[in-house]
Amino acid sequence: MTGAEPFLPAIRRSFDEARATLAAFLDAPDGLASVARFAQEAAATLERGGKLLACGNGGSMCDAMHFAEEWTGRFRGDRAALPALAFSDPSQLTCIANDFGYDQVFARSLEALGREGDLLVALSTSGNSPNVLLAVAAARRRGIKSIGLLGKGGGKLRDLVDVPIVVPHAETSDRIQEVHIKVLHIVIEAVERRLFPGNYGCTEPGSSPNSNASRGRGT
Repeated sequence: MTGAEPFLPAIRRSFDEARATLAAFLDAPDGLASVARFAQEAAATLERGGKLLACGNGGSMCDAMHFAEEWTGRFRGDRAALPALAFSDPSQLTCIANDFGYDQVFARSLEALGREGDLLVALSTSGNSPNVLLAVAAARRRGIKSIGLLGKGGGKLRDLVDVPIVVPHAETSDRIQEVHIKVLHIVIEAVERRLFPGNYGCTEPGSSPNSNASRGRGT
């Protein structure tokens, strides 16, 4: 027996659990439909010249940052940069937390940077993160739609966001976040296929190659 073999049963259980979580999401009545609505809202936001905003805590903040950089940089191929921003600047967050309290860090950032026609992507594995709840409330006041990437039944955010995407089955943040990042990547690909069909070698139904976003004016 090598030194690695004792780890194998736990590793296999983790992969099996991850597979079961993804299967439960795919089998959920509103799983794929909610992801399609997310893609539709993101595409419409970019086409009208709006921007994508994202927020979350801990690993969910990392996912929010990952989401934003895929738009401003590149995903599958070269294209115009697209406007996306994660609320993750440490100087801003610590300033707001110091002056107004940690619960306000995302709401205050949204008030400063969000405009009607933008889209907020709110990530919370519990669905109950106070600072994310306040960000969604601030978005609603400004006429900004919101997408919730959630877990554990969706929590309070489920009924507050415009499009809730709830990961079923999983009880731990790691398994929930593994589905969240899949959703984010899949939505980015779906939107790219609509706005930049040439990057995928075909013209997708409903694509708009002459839209503001595809000409780079949405940035």
